[in-house]
Amino acid sequence: MTAAPLGAPPKPAGAFSAWEIGLAIRYLRAKRKEGGVATIAIISFVGIMLAVAVLISVMSIMAGFRSELLGRMLSFNGHMYVQGEVLGAFDRDAVLERLKTVPGVVSVSPLTESQALVIAGGQTTGAIVRGLRPQDIDTMSYVSSSMSAEARASFGRGDYGGDNVLIGQALADSLGLRTGDPIQIYSPTGADSAFGNLGGLSKTYIVGGTYTSGAADYDRLFIFMPLEQAQLFFGKEGVWDVIEMKVEHPDRVADYIEPVRGAAGPGAFIQDWRDRLAAFWGALKVERVAMSIILGLVVAIAAMNIISGIVMLVKNKGRDIAILRTIGASPSSILRIFFMAGATIGVAGTLAGLTLGLLFCLNIGPIQHFLEFVTGVQLFNADVYMLDAIPAEVDPVDVFWVAVWSLVMSCVASLPPSWSASRIDPVEALRYE
Repeated sequence: MTAAPLGAPPKPAGAFSAWEIGLAIRYLRAKRKEGGVATIAIISFVGIMLAVAVLISVMSIMAGFRSELLGRMLSFNGHMYVQGEVLGAFDRDAVLERLKTVPGVVSVSPLTESQALVIAGGQTTGAIVRGLRPQDIDTMSYVSSSMSAEARASFGRGDYGGDNVLIGQALADSLGLRTGDPIQIYSPTGADSAFGNLGGLSKTYIVGGTYTSGAADYDRLFIFMPLEQAQLFFGKEGVWDVIEMKVEHPDRVADYIEPVRGAAGPGAFIQDWRDRLAAFWGALKVERVAMSIILGLVVAIAAMNIISGIVMLVKNKGRDIAILRTIGASPSSILRIFFMAGATIGVAGTLAGLTLGLLFCLNIGPIQHFLEFVTGVQLFNADVYMLDAIPAEVDPVDVFWVAVWSLVMSCVASLPPSWSASRIDPVEALRYE
């Protein structure tokens, strides 16, 4: 191997070499009397940390509420719906059995839904009467678990399903009803007879029990009636309005559309919950995007504190920059030194914020209960929200993008003052030293 010629210039250090990294960290740790900006760096670090922690916490809580609310709505309603000519086909029972065999389908329920007026305790209100088979109540987990054993046993017993109906607890409270009380239901359409349609029809039923779905709007609006009784009362004898289906993964409901269409056969119109709840689903997505943008700007503003810190550092280290330039440091080395100083603040703040935010979300229940114990104030009323703690669902994708956004903004904030430092003329910097 040939030795390097005597007196050859040493090989210059590469980008982001050890001396650049060491000098950047030394500048950050320097005390104020030494021209350092430790106080400003700490303020920038704390600002980024809190902004990242708040962004993760708020997005996780929003995701938790969205998941909880959507879960309750999808428990009460179906995930997929089959309508069209198939509902009146002679082999519709066979279609029902074929739909049950589709992989991933959990339940298949024929339903009727009719508008009605409810009269009780001298009050009148509108309602939707849902006719369903007694065994299909089990497909609505929140409703089923909230009912008493007596209510479940009495529902659907008797001729044409009997006269017991189930009403939401919110509707029972507003009308002053209890289990066993009479309730009058008025159908505007009435039933058909040999003499034609009978027009409006009224009948007194018995409140067989109450339910709680976890969504107060549903509890105030829906009344459950045995399918045969609903068909008879509303003049829909032998008629199904829709076949309601639930699947294992409602978030991937699009994957089930083609298999369900194949099982239902020609003349079937398929809808999923995204069509039925389009307005609600759209509002959730808009809210999520809007909150992400707003809180992302908070992180950006916090990262901008880095600019003031690095500007002050460059001002205080003007003499050092001039000396480094005169002994051979390139402008790009100066840029990298101050860029790393600013980026280090951002990286440290981001990591601390991620840790703080995740710890808060994963322990939000105990934190809430501790604050309630200390303050004596109930922060989250379980009777109103049907939950005993604030829900928080940490999405790894959200956490990843929060971290990326915070790091990008920290680097962007570090770049302008670092570029300014690299353009300093050493002669001008040392003129008055």
